[in-house]
Amino acid sequence: MNAEEHFSLLQTLLRIEREEDRSQYEKKIRNRSLEDRRRDGVCWYPVSVRKSYLGIGEKWTIELERTGGMGQRHLFQSGTSASLFLQRDKNPISSTGIISRINEDRLTIVLNRDDPPDWLDDGKLGIDLLFDESTYDEMDRTLGRLKHIKEGRTNDFINIFHGEKAPSFAPVHDVRFPYLNDSQNEALNLIRSARDLALVHGPPGTGKTTTLVQAIIETVSIEKQVLICAPSNAAVDLLVEKLHNQNISVVRLGHPARVTEEVVSHTLDAQLATHHDAHYLKEIRKKSEEMKRLGLKYKRKFGREEAFQRKMLLAESKKLKEEALHLEDYMIRDVLDHAAVIACTLIGANSQYLHHRTFKTVFIDESSQAMEPAAWVPIMRAGRVIMAGDHLQLPPTVKSAEAAKNGLADTLFEHSIRNFSVARMLNVQYRMHPDIMAFSNDVFYTNQLQCSEQILRRQPLFTEAVEFIDTAGCGFAEELNPETLSTFNKEEARFVLDHLNQLAEHTADIKKMSIGIIAPYKAQVEQLRLQFSHVFPDSDSFENLTINTVDAFQGQERDILYISLTRSNDRGIVGFLADQRRMNVAMTRARHKLVMVGDSATLCAEPFFDMLIRFFQDKGHYHSAFEYIYR
Repeated sequence: MNAEEHFSLLQTLLRIEREEDRSQYEKKIRNRSLEDRRRDGVCWYPVSVRKSYLGIGEKWTIELERTGGMGQRHLFQSGTSASLFLQRDKNPISSTGIISRINEDRLTIVLNRDDPPDWLDDGKLGIDLLFDESTYDEMDRTLGRLKHIKEGRTNDFINIFHGEKAPSFAPVHDVRFPYLNDSQNEALNLIRSARDLALVHGPPGTGKTTTLVQAIIETVSIEKQVLICAPSNAAVDLLVEKLHNQNISVVRLGHPARVTEEVVSHTLDAQLATHHDAHYLKEIRKKSEEMKRLGLKYKRKFGREEAFQRKMLLAESKKLKEEALHLEDYMIRDVLDHAAVIACTLIGANSQYLHHRTFKTVFIDESSQAMEPAAWVPIMRAGRVIMAGDHLQLPPTVKSAEAAKNGLADTLFEHSIRNFSVARMLNVQYRMHPDIMAFSNDVFYTNQLQCSEQILRRQPLFTEAVEFIDTAGCGFAEELNPETLSTFNKEEARFVLDHLNQLAEHTADIKKMSIGIIAPYKAQVEQLRLQFSHVFPDSDSFENLTINTVDAFQGQERDILYISLTRSNDRGIVGFLADQRRMNVAMTRARHKLVMVGDSATLCAEPFFDMLIRFFQDKGHYHSAFEYIYR
């Protein structure tokens, strides 16, 4: 199909995905009783206000604590849209915002307003998750524009990605940095020479971020300013932190509530607040409000002189308000013009602040997780594009199976790495014990990965770096949560925690190590968290332990990592465990020790797990759970 047909198909698939996303939202929230929403974890009610103040970016910020349903599971997370509401007998009233921080029973919401709701002290407050359609709107608008582009730089990229034009490269002098390995230096040389497109393929632990940061620093020294993007706020924030540590000036676009605390000071809102004209802007706004207040003091029944005074005061207020807007526009341009790097999410590249800006080079990190419609948003501002990622790890999140099957889960990164000679693979890993690396290296990376000298010289902390513990025959049967349709396995969860307890008894300083427990299902994550407090009643027993899903661990690493595979049934059904890339991510998070727990009788019905278990048997990493149960 031609480019116009391709973008039309993507629009159709995006509509299917939007409808599926909305449907899932409405099943959880819309037309559900307050009690049902609370039980499903999409509503906190009641909540109390712990603190209320004007925060960064002149946005009203409220710290809330739930006083009902404390400790229950929930789906709220940092960066999501939510609605703070006042429950009334008739229609509730509400105000929308973004959740900035959250823990088990407290959260902070940054409202989309600069004053507190006048009903905040009326009691009966609650908070609902919101379905945010703005991302879909931006992607749909972008695809609509792409269908009609027939010339210019964006048209060149359309032709490149559709195979009608090959990316070109300029000859460059081979420059090598001694603190980078050969594959990293080769990736930098490729980026230097790329006129259109270059890809950095970064398997786990190979220093992809280090390489990308070096490339950005080099590019900025020549081009003065670049745009960097990623699909997630977390990936953008990591790059911002790394660049700041290299003394590169960065402006982070996006809602302050969606960025990490370490990065807040780099946001546009924070930099405007410390701009040399910020005090003057505040004074003008204050005067404008004062004039408006004085003008509105006049009642309806007043004489000609009062009417004239009212008109003059309101006119002066309007004039001051316009002056404030002009000054703020100048301040925004000033901050952006002096930044070496502008950073945002893919969709954030369509920010109103960038409407008239283009960039000689745009960097896109985690490109293998970027849906094509989102990736095009920053590409349309680019003179050339540098992508980094790993198509053998997590793909984009697509909720509709139909949309995914028909192409919405395909990425420009994966398409390019398979069709063009525009990529360099980083092949030296600095994270994992060689035994932990071995399976992924053999199956996913055709044995191209090597352990760095640091890893080979590193003193092993455990006699066995990898264990696959088989629970077949133990009777650890999976169960299904009837409300969420998520799978869990109580006995396996308990076994995982007991094994960690045994490991802790025989390992010095384990409580100071970083430990991760991964489960593929949210219900199993909840089960592990619930049982953890019983196995380890001392809440401070481990200083750095995280229990979460595979997706939440993307880009992270831990000293010790457990994977609870959960599935155990007599039908050999493994569900989305069959997604090999998800397992690649899970297994490659560990630095010193990896423990996988699962039922081989169920898992081996899937060829991938049959191969995995045979591999571990051949390497001597296989154990039966009975070895531990009867110790």
